[in-house]
Amino acid sequence: MATKEQYAFRAQKSLGLVGGAPDYKVLEGYPPPEATARTYKYTSDGKLFAVALPSCVRISNASDLTTLCEIPVLNAVEIGLSPKGTYLSTWERYVKPTDETTQHKNHRVWRVATGEEVISFVQKSLDNWDLQYTPTEEKAVRLVNSEVQVHLPSDWGKGIVDRLRLDGLSAIAPGPGQYPALAVFVAERKGAPASVKVYNLAALSASPTCSKTFFKADKCSIKWNNLGTQVLVLTSTDVDKSNKNYYGETNLYLLSAAGNFDCRVTLDKEGPIHDFNWSPNSKEFGVIYGFMPAKTVLFDQRVKIIHDFGIHPRNFIAFNPQGRLLALGGFGNLAGKVDIFDRRSLTKVCEIDAPNTSWCEWSPDGRFLLTATLSPRLRVDNGIKLWHCTGTLVHVHMVEELYQASWRPAPAETATPFGNTLPPAPKPAASVEAYQAGKPTPTKPAGAYRPPGARGTSTPSIFKREDEGGTPRTDSPSTPSRNGVQAGPSARPTPTHSGSPVPGAAPGQGIRGRVVPGAAPRHPPGWAPPENAEKKKKQRNKKGKDGEDGTANTTESSKPASRSTGSGVQTPAGSGTPRASTPAGGPPAGRSVPQALDLSAAKSAPSGSGDAPTPGTGTGEGLDPVQKKIRNLTKKLKAIDELKDKRNRGEKMEATQLKKIEGEASIREDLAKMQASLT
Repeated sequence: MATKEQYAFRAQKSLGLVGGAPDYKVLEGYPPPEATARTYKYTSDGKLFAVALPSCVRISNASDLTTLCEIPVLNAVEIGLSPKGTYLSTWERYVKPTDETTQHKNHRVWRVATGEEVISFVQKSLDNWDLQYTPTEEKAVRLVNSEVQVHLPSDWGKGIVDRLRLDGLSAIAPGPGQYPALAVFVAERKGAPASVKVYNLAALSASPTCSKTFFKADKCSIKWNNLGTQVLVLTSTDVDKSNKNYYGETNLYLLSAAGNFDCRVTLDKEGPIHDFNWSPNSKEFGVIYGFMPAKTVLFDQRVKIIHDFGIHPRNFIAFNPQGRLLALGGFGNLAGKVDIFDRRSLTKVCEIDAPNTSWCEWSPDGRFLLTATLSPRLRVDNGIKLWHCTGTLVHVHMVEELYQASWRPAPAETATPFGNTLPPAPKPAASVEAYQAGKPTPTKPAGAYRPPGARGTSTPSIFKREDEGGTPRTDSPSTPSRNGVQAGPSARPTPTHSGSPVPGAAPGQGIRGRVVPGAAPRHPPGWAPPENAEKKKKQRNKKGKDGEDGTANTTESSKPASRSTGSGVQTPAGSGTPRASTPAGGPPAGRSVPQALDLSAAKSAPSGSGDAPTPGTGTGEGLDPVQKKIRNLTKKLKAIDELKDKRNRGEKMEATQLKKIEGEASIREDLAKMQASLT
């Protein structure tokens, strides 16, 4: 007999089921596959285990490992099981038939007890391919070309018994509960906003019980709470028009199935939403959001903040099935740290170091955490690690080219409830000792690179992460950044190449010119300037003051008197052209001198003075409102002339372009009035 705790794994050359504590041995009743398996699935109650092989789909009893049936499906790519394990769905690659009168129905549904095919469909895309059942298997819904189709599993022969069609429908999610609802998402298209609607699954033809519209939504992720009373909808766009996020823009919305509450979840830190999840009690949910390091907040069902877990590099959140513990981790390109919190006291229980993790999951009893490094995400150090909720590593299972790993599901009510204190960790298995013995001795971490001039000093706050006491990232329209995103006054400064201080150096120290990393020093060690260096420098300066004819420039007393114009520009006497004054030691004669304008004085000049720029020139900052209006009207007339030329050439014109041409007379009338007001 198999033990109660169990997890499955699938690799390039192996597939198996492993029992729980204290031995964690591979169960011997399951026959090994002859070839590499494509995928496997448990039923939601954990009673059945199905695996897709190249020759068939094998369904076994997960408790005693006996084979119940083998479905004759060749090269099934994906499989799915109904909640109670009554039906099996298989998806094969679509093959275009040679005969136009026939169709390749690559999505097929089988009855597990008898192995017979009950219904089949044409499903070319793997996205949203499977049927979605209600928890009692009373109904099954399917999304087909912007239409929801409802079937009765008890009588597949009736075909479609109900349907709902909405233009642009791209995602559906039936909710749990005794009277399940159906959440549908319609993407934004052709200027129309996106929307999420909740329908009663028993009456799709009726009006939705709850609806919310919004913009900036191309796709979404829908998560119901366990009671089926509320739903969270994460919307996202492929492109962020504000250029603040490379991966697009995200928003989170909360809707009630009864229609008595809906709102947008307001988040106080700018950046993407990394993860969100409901608590098993259906009364609260957690969200990780913001630019890294991200912020983690726990909300109640009315979107009121319960607790703030602070700012840390995290992108994963998961409650254990009993809702007692909460795991917050940072995986992918993050370090792999996992913090476990006690929900009752909201205190940190332990910290787990699980680098290179690509899959993380709580056990059904809520006492263990499974972390796995999978291929092809990473092709080295593939394996499974089991951690106790107190942070102890209890089992290590290294598998070459590991593709999939997961716990065997079980109802949460079957597990032993938690007491006032967390249970103690069991004794680690022998695999942990062997794994740690094979690991190299950890060395002192090298830390971040510090330039030689900054070593031995404290790190400035601008180079620290926000969770380590560094300068927080804020955005303000005052300072633009390189890519067009506005950087706030507290944004980290851009380092310069000349005259910039060394990070961490004392004030006034470390100021130097540009230094090429790795290049030889400008002067060898111990070098000192020659004794006559200062004399030669003075001679070079004296030569620079001489003109091209070899004579020195006139002294300050022999220069002609200068007068000051209204704009503050120095002009030599007797000259009508303003010219910037040349400071002593300036460029030699015959070289053009750029004019140095006093902008502060120019701004303070009256608007009616002769120094005001003419319309249509410069940047337009010195124009009064009337002149700006004239410039804008002139641009519109120029655009209309271009449209008229296109029309004369016989090009196809849009309605908006024709409307612009029709407004030419009114624009010219406005322009004449504006020009008359200036005279």
